[in-house]
Amino acid sequence: MFRVETEIEVRYAETDQMGVVYHANYLVWLEIGRTKFLEALGLNYGEMEKMGVLAPMVEANLKYKKPAKYGDVVTVKTGVKKTSAFKTVYVSEIRNQDGALCIIAVCTVVTVDAKTFKLKSIKKDFPEWYQKYSEIADE
Repeated sequence: MFRVETEIEVRYAETDQMGVVYHANYLVWLEIGRTKFLEALGLNYGEMEKMGVLAPMVEANLKYKKPAKYGDVVTVKTGVKKTSAFKTVYVSEIRNQDGALCIIAVCTVVTVDAKTFKLKSIKKDFPEWYQKYSEIADE
């Protein structure tokens, strides 16, 4: 199982009045984790976009286990559960500095044409990406 770990310090602006991380901020951290995951594989969203392809997230399933709080340092662990020609399912977890599980997430990302938003085949248009993802996917 290939996983990339990304450390994030919880900033005050990401919390509510009680010092607990606002739920939508976990989605931002998951995106940071996916970006770092790509970088670890030598890939880059920017290169994909220059070729007229976007990779929007179309589904997110988050299970909240324990709140992260202001001052915590969390680790986002990101991997690929499965991939196909048109979509990738990422699996992530976020843990605090004590190792306590805060979030389990499964997010689905598809590849689309930047102008028409019609599905694009990563297998056809980005065979290097598809090959790498196929090799490391859990399923």
